[in-house]
Amino acid sequence: MRKYLTTPLGRLRLLGYLEGVSLLVLVFVAVPMKYVWRDPTLVKTLGPIHGMLFLLFVLGALRVGVEQGWKFRTTTWKVLVACMIPFGTFYIDRAVLRIL
Repeated sequence: MRKYLTTPLGRLRLLGYLEGVSLLVLVFVAVPMKYVWRDPTLVKTLGPIHGMLFLLFVLGALRVGVEQGWKFRTTTWKVLVACMIPFGTFYIDRAVLRIL
């Protein structure tokens, strides 16, 4: 866990993981609770947290891209698009961020 916090890329990978997990919990737990059991509490709580993690990931990706000298056409756009797709942050972590 400490190795993730020592570099900007490691922090970005951790943010990607947290953002991906928050989206999955939101979609597969909170939304069904809202519509099946008529309890929107978890959506109201987790929605803003997920939104903040999403924004932090986008800003972090841009920052790391500039610091690392990523070419926008080959790396940065993939990272930014991945965070908009469910499971995308997990894929981009394995396919791109792990090997950088």
